[in-house]
Amino acid sequence: MNYERKVDSMDSLAGTQSFYDEQDSRRKRMLTIAAVALIAVVLLGVWYAFAHSKGDGTAAGGAGGPGAQNIPNVTVMIPGRVSVQAAITANGTIAARREMPVGIAGEGGQVVRVLVEPGQWVGAGQTLAIIDRSVQSQQAASLAASIKVAQADADLAQAELERAQALVGRGFISKADMDRKRATRDSANARVRVAQAQYQEAVARNGRLNIVAPEAGLVLTRQVEPGQVVGAGSGVLFRMAKGGEMEMLAQLAEADLQRIRVGTSATVTPVGTSLQIAGQVWQVSPIINMDTRQGTVRIAVPYSAALRPGGFADARLVSGTEQAPLLPESAVHSSPEGSFVLIVGNDNKIARAPVKVGTITDGGVSIASGLTGNEKVVVLAGAFLNPGDKVKPVVQKSSQ
Repeated sequence: MNYERKVDSMDSLAGTQSFYDEQDSRRKRMLTIAAVALIAVVLLGVWYAFAHSKGDGTAAGGAGGPGAQNIPNVTVMIPGRVSVQAAITANGTIAARREMPVGIAGEGGQVVRVLVEPGQWVGAGQTLAIIDRSVQSQQAASLAASIKVAQADADLAQAELERAQALVGRGFISKADMDRKRATRDSANARVRVAQAQYQEAVARNGRLNIVAPEAGLVLTRQVEPGQVVGAGSGVLFRMAKGGEMEMLAQLAEADLQRIRVGTSATVTPVGTSLQIAGQVWQVSPIINMDTRQGTVRIAVPYSAALRPGGFADARLVSGTEQAPLLPESAVHSSPEGSFVLIVGNDNKIARAPVKVGTITDGGVSIASGLTGNEKVVVLAGAFLNPGDKVKPVVQKSSQ
């Protein structure tokens, strides 16, 4: 009896527990569904807000609203075309305009004295170095004595001829003897002339022993010292610049060479100095180097202590004037492909325009090609802009 009541109680409790478990499971499912629905609603709201804010921003930007504040102001200029001095820059070496190598003109010998140093001015015919002539002087003295011997023989032959002529009328000397005495007299006179010529030759050779300046000018180098034995194979002993005149051998590109004429003015600046020496083109090379595609322009410049043959120099050649856009240096950029500028189009977007740089002056950089002068060229902040960027151009008036 008690056993059955206990079993019934247990069944009742089990049913109650099952009821509560079922209720908990239903509650969890409801909470999960509610959470998913809430997340979906939140995501839908975020998407709706983003879509509408993008559309509002575009509309506001187009209407000059708050979105327009993200478009940067950029300073631009319309350069136009101005008269620019067409100048060509080049570099090259300094040389003597007329370099004179001086060596041995005679037979040579031992150098006794050297009378000049590099950097000295000398006159035409001035002695640069003295060669020992003791042996040659004795030879000249011997030849001078031989002239006297030959002259004495000639005088004797002349006297004998005159005595014979006095005896011809008396019949003591035949006509054949007279012919022989006349021939003897003529031979003696010829020997005198030969001796005189030999002596003059010796004097001339001795006069060529010393090394002399062929023209007035500036001594550049000296390659001889006292005690040195020199001869015809000794080569160049001195180098001189005729009249001290100098020149610059400027190397120009083939295209630039076409713009240069004889008489074009130039300014030469030796490397390491700020000195500007006025010169003038006196010769334009008729040929082009096939390897470098360059030609040589020879610029005559007056003597200056700053001009040293073999040194390097820069030159600026003025070939006339031309009409071209003039930009500040900040507006011109460089890349591996070449020079370029940034321009603002009608749609207020940045575009890149390749250009060829012309003359660089104190007022700016002239543009040889690539611009007409009517474009809106970005003056500043070009490094922070890219093609396609939208900007608000602020036009700056040209100072030219």
